[in-house]
Parts: sequence; C-alpha cells; structure tokens
Amino acid sequence: MLSDIEIARSAKMLPIGEIASKIGLSADEIELYGRYKAKIPMSEIRKRDGEKDGKLILVTAMNPTPAGEGKTTVSIGLAQAIGKKGRNVMLALREPSLGPVFGIKGGAAGGGYSQVVPMEDINLHFTGDIHAITAANNLLAAMIDNHLYHGNQLNIDKDRILWKRCLDMNDRCLRNITVGVGGGTSGVERNDFFTITAASEIMAVLCLAADQEDLKERIKNIAIAYDMDGKIVTAGDLNAQGAMATLLKDAICPNLVQSLEHIPAFVHGGPFANISHGCNSIIATKAGLKFSDILITEAGFGADLGAFKFLDIKCRKAGIWPDACVIVSTVRSLKYNAGIPKEELTTPNVEAVKEGFGNLAKHIENMNSFGIPVIVAANRFLTDTEEEISMMADLCAEKGAKFAPAEIFAKGGEGGLELADKVLSILDSDEKTEPNFAYDLKDSVEDKIRKVATRIYGAKDIDILPEAKAKIEGFVASGYGELPICIAKTQYSLSDDPKLLGRPEGFTLTVRDVRLSAGAGYLVVLTGKILTMPGLPSHPAALDIDIDENGTITGLF
Repeated sequence: MLSDIEIARSAKMLPIGEIASKIGLSADEIELYGRYKAKIPMSEIRKRDGEKDGKLILVTAMNPTPAGEGKTTVSIGLAQAIGKKGRNVMLALREPSLGPVFGIKGGAAGGGYSQVVPMEDINLHFTGDIHAITAANNLLAAMIDNHLYHGNQLNIDKDRILWKRCLDMNDRCLRNITVGVGGGTSGVERNDFFTITAASEIMAVLCLAADQEDLKERIKNIAIAYDMDGKIVTAGDLNAQGAMATLLKDAICPNLVQSLEHIPAFVHGGPFANISHGCNSIIATKAGLKFSDILITEAGFGADLGAFKFLDIKCRKAGIWPDACVIVSTVRSLKYNAGIPKEELTTPNVEAVKEGFGNLAKHIENMNSFGIPVIVAANRFLTDTEEEISMMADLCAEKGAKFAPAEIFAKGGEGGLELADKVLSILDSDEKTEPNFAYDLKDSVEDKIRKVATRIYGAKDIDILPEAKAKIEGFVASGYGELPICIAKTQYSLSDDPKLLGRPEGFTLTVRDVRLSAGAGYLVVLTGKILTMPGLPSHPAALDIDIDENGTITGLF
C-alpha cells in the first residue's frame, strides 16, 4: 500500500493556470508561485463583489482521539465526490504549522487519495504566509522594546507588556525568557515569552480581516501594553500598523492549489482551534463562495472548539452561515470514548460503539441547536465491521442526523459518493438556515463564558479565578466588554480536563486567565492547562524527516 507522500508524488497535477480557469480566472489574473501554486490578488476578489454566494458546507468532528478522525481528509474527499457529481465545488482549508509537522501530528494536507497538493510544499514553507506573519508579529515586539530603549515617551509599564514574540515551531524553552539582559545597549531588561505563530494575534487578525484596510485597522487596534497610569497602549500609538501591513501585503492574498482529483482549493491561514479561532481566512472563504456554487470548509479540532468558533466569531464577523454541517467520526474514536485502550480499538465491539456515542451525540445536538442540518460521516477503516457501522447509523438516526460511511482515504472521491448524496439532498432542498448565536455581545463577559460552558460543553457552572476576574474587570473598564470570547481549551474533551472522555457532565469549567486580542476583536479565555507554545515530544517527527541529494524528502508523513 502506498504511503500518503508516495500517492501525492505519483499524482499528475494540472498546471495551476488550468485550476484557476475552473473558477473563472485567467493566467494573467493570478500570481504564480511555481507551476502548481498561485495567489489570488485582492483586486480579482473585489471584482466579484455583489455576485451571488454559493452554498457553504462546514466540516467538523467529534473530539479528536489518538485513533485519528480524518477531518481534513473527509473535507477533501467530499469535495472530490461532489465534483464527480458534476457540481462546481471548491475547498477552503487552513495552512499547516511547522510546529506540528516537525512535532507529533505530522502533515495536514489530507491523506490517502484525498489530499491537496503539492503536499510537501503545503506542509513546509508553502508561499511564505506564516513566515510573513511571524515577521510582522516580531517587528511589533522589536518596536516596543526599541521604544522603551529610546526614552519610552508613551510611558509604557515594562512589567505589563501584553505583546509577545512568536515562532512557527514547538519550542518549550521559549515559554518564559528574559530579554534585554545586561541593560545598556542591549535594551531594557524584562521578562517575556513566545507563542507559536499559529496562536499569534497577527494570525487571527489576518484570518478575520475583510481586506487590506481592515487588516491595517485591526493591527492599529492591537493592545500591546499598559502605561504607568493603567491605560492600554495600542500598536497604533506606536504607528506600527503601516510597516506591519506592508509585511503582510502578499500573505493576505489566498493561496490556490488543487486536490488529487483537481478540485480547486484555497489554503490560507492557520490559527489553532484549541487556542485561537481555528478557521481559515474570511477572505478565502468569502472568495470561495463567489468562485463556486458549493464551498466546503473545515474548522479545527472538535465541534466544541473549531465549529463553534467558526459560527460565533468568524460567521458573526463575516456575515455568513453554513447551509449544512458534516461531523466526522470513526468507529475507533467512539470505542476510545467508551474507555477502550488504543491497542484494542481494532477488535469488534458494538457495545463500545454505543457507549462511546455520547461524545458524538453532544456535537450533533450542538449543531442542531444552531438550526444547521447535520450529516455524520463515518470515516471507515478496514477493521470496522458492518454491525459497528450499522450501530452508528441507528444512533445518528435517533438524533435526527443523516449518516453516511465514507471510504475517501482509500478511494478518493469515489469513496465519498454516498456522503455527497446526503449533503446534496440538503443543499438542493433550499432549506434556509439563519444565524443564531450562543450569547449576545451585550451580555457580561462572565455570562458569555457561562453560556458557552453550559450550552456547548455541558458544564454545570464556571469558576473564574481571582486574577482572571480582575483582568475581565479591567478590560470592561477599558471598553472591551462587548467583544465575543474565544475560549482556549483542551481539544481532547468537552470539558477542560483532557482525561474526561465521552460526554462528561456536572463539571465546572475553570478560567485561569483572560487576554485581550483587540485587533482580532475578541477576549481569549484560557482554561485548564492549555499552552500557547507547545513543546516537542520525546521522539519528534523531525528525527525521521530527511532529504537526499536529489531533493527527495522522506519522513514527512
């Protein structure tokens, strides 16, 4: 059986100009990055203003497990299957971060015969967007320290600087650092720490910006520090927005690639969903809705994180709403949520499928509560039995969700035709879905957190620690009380404890910190032990990645 990288290398890609022609763009209307990648200039996107939007499909999943669910793979396979039905379909996906690629997760461009290509480029430096975000983020950090060194006219409190440096790599040693050591020409000595670029506010800002002017305005609004009087200082106070937006002039343009079956795909932006909002850029999504009749997009991790934030943050800002939601699940993941050890997940166990269904059921209920029709996609593995699949189908029917098994990893679009039929039956019914949200922006910050915790996660209540409560009071006093919230939480559980599998109930969500992301336009609520700078595992993927004298890469998958 061929590996993912072998399948990707054996694929015959079309020149990106041919892919662009499928969405109505000529070779003169795109910016080439080699033969198989291109950027779509903002000027070409603006030409489509006023055109009718296509239908929007959101792909999400149950809480991730070590068994793997294959959300991106299903997204790509579904697009290929809908393409086989003769429909004008596109994908809008996130860019992989180098941290997970060289850490434990590996690449993030799909798998098997449902991948976006060129896979190696997408998983490595791609078109340089993430590096540009890193540079813009760190330019602001350098300007802050430079301002301190040259007299500090803004009277910034060096011990209350909010802005952090970032790096697109897992490096736990950068979680807590000291900069300006020794003082003098080395700068002002102070404590600092790094975040991973995918968790940077610049990543969130780029993905939530409507256009270049909105990007610059959002950067201008970024809260960088408190002054000695306790007032917030912004990037605009440093006049940093122009230079930062200049660094992002190309990164803001969506990247066009293709699937193995030549479905056009925008791969743009890559915020993590356990820390940030977990969705690709608004620009790419809204452009995809103009360039196609059906756009398939995914949101990171489970529906409690990425899908909820897609609705609550991205859709609220962009004025869009999905017409259908696909929730990806597997027999193995249901059994894992029933407490079955990983090494026993391939053993047939219908009762465990039934017992572990509670996790998936909660996600179905959540999406239905927003008025969005749900289709559960069972990503099939060779060890799945017909009895187990039948049990999944029956349990989904009891929850009012359509169900379809999918074999898109092994068969590409052909393996997703049944899933495509179920999705298209909803889209073709023209059933209208209308936006509705879990809370009102005028609700107190505490009430927003409580409503999300109790309605989406199933918590009994919340516990906001004193330091976090004090920060909330400060942000409200500074005029930020009506922002939406972005909860940073473990992806492995509906709760804030990664060990609570299935459908935990009666738990209390503990809020230990709250941070202001004024440029992105939300408050980040940190729960549990979530880290904004991951570390490498004992055996990182980097140890197995190599390149030979011919430029052939091994170990990337």
